Amino acid sequence: MEDGDWVLVRRVAEKDLWNPTVGDGGESSKPLKVTFGGPAKHWTDAIPIGNGRLGAMVWGGVASESLNLNEDTLWTGIPGNYTDPKAPEALSVVRKLVDSGKYVEATEESVKLTGNSSDVYQLLGDIKLEFDDSHLKYAEKTYRRVLDLDTATVKVSYSVGDVEFTREHFASNPDQVIVTKISGSKPGSLSFTVTLDSKLHHHSQVNGINQILMQGSCPGHRIRPKLTENENPKGIQFSTVLDLQISDSGGTIHVLDNKKLKVEGADSAVLLLVASTSFDGPFTKPSDSKKDPTSESLNTLKSIKKLSYSDLYARHLDDYQNLFHRVSLQLSKSSKSMYRDGLVERGHNASPVLDTHLKGSEDDTVSTAERVKSFKTDEDPALVELLFQFGRYLLISCSRPGTQAANLQGIWNKDIEPAWDCAPHLNINLQMNYWPSLPCNLQECQEPLFDYTSSLSVNGTKTAKLNYEASGWVVHQVTDLWAKTSPDRGQAVWAMWPMGGAWLCTHLWEHYTYTMDKDFLRNRAYPLLEGCASFLLDWLIEGPGGYLETNPSTSPEHMFIAPDGKPASVSYSSTMDMSIIKEIFSEIISAAEVLGKNEDALIERVHKAQPRLLPTKIARDGSIMEWALNFEDPEVHHRHISQLFGLYPGHTITVEKTPDLCKAADNTLYKRGEDGPGWSTTWKTACWARLRNSEHAYRMVKHLFDLVDPDHEGNFEGGLYSNLFTAHPPFQIDANFGFSASVAEMLVQSTIKDLYLLPALPRDKWASGCVKGLKARGGVTVNICWKEGDLHEVGLWSKEQNSLKRLHYRGTTVMANIYNGKVYTFNNKLKCIRTCSL
Repeated sequence: MEDGDWVLVRRVAEKDLWNPTVGDGGESSKPLKVTFGGPAKHWTDAIPIGNGRLGAMVWGGVASESLNLNEDTLWTGIPGNYTDPKAPEALSVVRKLVDSGKYVEATEESVKLTGNSSDVYQLLGDIKLEFDDSHLKYAEKTYRRVLDLDTATVKVSYSVGDVEFTREHFASNPDQVIVTKISGSKPGSLSFTVTLDSKLHHHSQVNGINQILMQGSCPGHRIRPKLTENENPKGIQFSTVLDLQISDSGGTIHVLDNKKLKVEGADSAVLLLVASTSFDGPFTKPSDSKKDPTSESLNTLKSIKKLSYSDLYARHLDDYQNLFHRVSLQLSKSSKSMYRDGLVERGHNASPVLDTHLKGSEDDTVSTAERVKSFKTDEDPALVELLFQFGRYLLISCSRPGTQAANLQGIWNKDIEPAWDCAPHLNINLQMNYWPSLPCNLQECQEPLFDYTSSLSVNGTKTAKLNYEASGWVVHQVTDLWAKTSPDRGQAVWAMWPMGGAWLCTHLWEHYTYTMDKDFLRNRAYPLLEGCASFLLDWLIEGPGGYLETNPSTSPEHMFIAPDGKPASVSYSSTMDMSIIKEIFSEIISAAEVLGKNEDALIERVHKAQPRLLPTKIARDGSIMEWALNFEDPEVHHRHISQLFGLYPGHTITVEKTPDLCKAADNTLYKRGEDGPGWSTTWKTACWARLRNSEHAYRMVKHLFDLVDPDHEGNFEGGLYSNLFTAHPPFQIDANFGFSASVAEMLVQSTIKDLYLLPALPRDKWASGCVKGLKARGGVTVNICWKEGDLHEVGLWSKEQNSLKRLHYRGTTVMANIYNGKVYTFNNKLKCIRTCSL
């Protein structure tokens, strides 16, 4: 406390708990900023901000500005019935056709097993700002638009004559508000008009003299097919409140048309945007909801009314940096350039000062889009650092405890009818969203996935019982806010895939292996694993040769050529089916051992079933077979690599235990090729990393750096937009997360007992570097520095429990006891050279 004022002391960042004994290490070699030389022309040029629940896209327009708003529970629809009493009869017919080898007919008949489409993620609306005509004459050379990943803050600045105008935007999680500060460098120079608008049914009005209230609703059914008003049940209601405050030193606020607020002659203004909906969980109809979104929004505003802009920013910064500052990454082509570039000292223990945090740097003059363009030639490692940390930024911004799970676009969406409904897809996309949460030290951000999985298990129990006459619970390929568990509408090639819930359950066990949290395993994970394993045991049926098989079975979204020469998708025991089942069975047995449930009847059934699961097969061409039979593949470069689930993210194919399958996996990746959507690119990156093939892992890293032209995005496969969103195209957020996870996989791999250091480091591309704060299984935090392609030092610690680890590096293996509360430093010979307390 100084002169009666409190000063916020920043907590020590987790990545700063260890430093190498000699030299620098850890901080990015360039500021972690996404920069633009002008206002956005397309939505994918705008900058995303978010607090987990609320999101905005900042366009940075000068005379006219828009912030596109999202709230993560704004979906069409109401809770649904995800069962079909006619399914058992259809299932029996399909199984007989498969057993008879009539795969084309089975594919056609499987349409009777499909269900209805998911509901659709919506948008909230827009904040619209209009400035006077003088802003049309701004000096273009002065324009800057920057996202600072270090502070999760957007700054837009430009000059009109001798006045510099700045706008600062951030989304606060602790205060559940989107904050905008607009200021001019000369007193009384700021004048503008602000309104709220939405594409949804809504009504807006001024509330008092300095607030705009917008109330509206989502359709009670998905947009298509079109329904009359009488057929449309009450959907989710929403309320948004915009609060406007201007500086005390001057200026006025006027009300226009009872819908707009006009500011004249102010020095600065602060806008606070809050929003709430009537969503009260996936099992409550909006018409039965007791939530009042308007009251909730006004109460949120009331709770922060006494906080200044600096207070709000400080609270936002403390919350965000507690997560973001856990991990740092520095990559360099050589140690000389690493030290020449120098480190960015951010003063983590100092009180936050807005101006210093938001000042630009010389790097701001080169747009990030230009850096992406030049990556094919300069291969700038600092851009890899930026995209790695951007993925972590996005996960923090769209998935926090208590929010919804990140959807196909995180939380950001501009459309009433977005691509693929923005619905979570469970045959790769939703899972990839959470791949970085554990290795990249953001375990809290995965909590919404577990909440969601619990909801899915409730509806999935009904689907399993009525559709398949099975115990446990099941989820298919696509779902939504209402925890839809039935098959999607459409063709069996994508819709008939009952493994979505099982894949989600692997995240539960992974969470335990990283955290070693027995309470989580006992109370949250194990009951869900039990239900999942119960369904899988009932879903498996006896096949030829005594094997247990899945029938019907598809390999996600991929057709094959049946023996009669016609395309089909339904057969039995696809490699992905069996790989996921093996993973779940292994995990529940391991979980039972930890919890002392080895003698449970369910575990005995799993033990008996394990040896009867169809083994992974190698095809005549040396690749992993995708189906149980060696069908002809009509699309060898297909985007999915489902047959490699056991390699990544699974663990049934490993370099140490299954070298023959690893060779076949290698051949499979060569056969699939490098092209594909962004998520396919990053999945391949992770697979090459698991194979310890640094050259090909890096080739896939480089492959993603392809700047997508939004006007001609159909000409692209994968790539990056100017704001670093990853492209399918169109935009899908999964590859942003997949990229961060795959880079982490190149640097650190682990089991509960093993730690592999720099297993897929591209030594000629990232010759020197330092990563701090990555997590490994067994509850260990990992810090590694290397020079000229060789290990320099390693720092390890565990906060929660003692850990015995086998450290592996380029053929050398040593045992290391990592005791709780101690930091251990190892040299390049894996000899412990320093120990200290946390």
